[in-house]
Amino acid sequence: MSILSSSAISSSAISMITVPGLPQYGFSIVIGLIALLSLKEVLSASEKWNKTLDCSLNLALLPLLFTFAWIVLFKIFGAV
Repeated sequence: MSILSSSAISSSAISMITVPGLPQYGFSIVIGLIALLSLKEVLSASEKWNKTLDCSLNLALLPLLFTFAWIVLFKIFGAV
């Protein structure tokens, strides 16, 4: 019984000192954003480009762009 309570106390102490904010996967978000922007640029010059493909890539890019903006703002203003 004491093992459960001590592990519960230690896990809550760890979560209390964790800094809330953006996920620590910012690097993968930036890499994914660069890859999708590059893919969009290459495909827009090909004969396979159409409006459906443009909308599909925009659906994938918009959340990454918003997350990238939040990462930049967090790095600028959250470093206090």
